[in-house]
Amino acid sequence: MKWITRKDIKVDRVACPWLIKRFVDPQAEFLFVEEKDLLEKAKQEAAIPFDAPKIDAIKLNHRGPRCTFEAIVEDYSISDAAVRSLALIVRAADIKSQESVAPRGLVCVPLRRDSPRWACRMRIDCYGSSPSMMPCTLS
Repeated sequence: MKWITRKDIKVDRVACPWLIKRFVDPQAEFLFVEEKDLLEKAKQEAAIPFDAPKIDAIKLNHRGPRCTFEAIVEDYSISDAAVRSLALIVRAADIKSQESVAPRGLVCVPLRRDSPRWACRMRIDCYGSSPSMMPCTLS
């Protein structure tokens, strides 16, 4: 199946394809297009659209304060505890004013005092194992 979303990758649009490939559709192909072309291209490609909050017709989208990753978890009944924990981290990283839903989940600090780039670490404590830190760099 093909899946389609907006171009210009952000946190939710990186996390959702991973979630879809891992838990929903292992054969998924992803298309990234201009937001204005999303519905038309979805129809042309017979693709499932996701993560375009300005387009009400898209079902897999932000819902209230929740992100698209959470909508996919809900709609596809993903019950994995680690994925549900990760969903809160994705929301905290993706949606302004939602940082408090996973206060220990995402820690970001500037790489340099004058730098617009941030070094982030996600704290993941799944299945009762000791926390691991996964470094990433955001700009």
